[in-house]
Amino acid sequence: MDETPISYLALTNGTPVVSSSGAEFGTVEHVLQDDALDFFDGLVVRTHEGRRFVDADQVRTITPSRVHTSVEDDRVAQLPQPDGNAVLEADPDEYDGNGLSAWFGRMFMREHWMRDRGQ
Repeated sequence: MDETPISYLALTNGTPVVSSSGAEFGTVEHVLQDDALDFFDGLVVRTHEGRRFVDADQVRTITPSRVHTSVEDDRVAQLPQPDGNAVLEADPDEYDGNGLSAWFGRMFMREHWMRDRGQ
């Protein structure tokens, strides 16, 4: 298992997220960031109870194999749901096809965002 620290910019969706004890409690759904400011706000994590927000201050280390957090096991259930004006998710079909736009999307991993239709 690769435990070399990486940037949040290299984090992939589906990466396991673990508590302070190392227990897996979910997977990364997406990173909350402001590209213009190079600002990492936190993670939206898919858990058995639905989406939960893990603040950037609670993220200890990001590796290719998992995200280590400072969240204690008994606090996982108390993580807040993400909120805001809109919850967004990637449209995986956006860059299907053979066109130039599709090629650039696949090469540079620029996800097209659309409004979420629920949890």
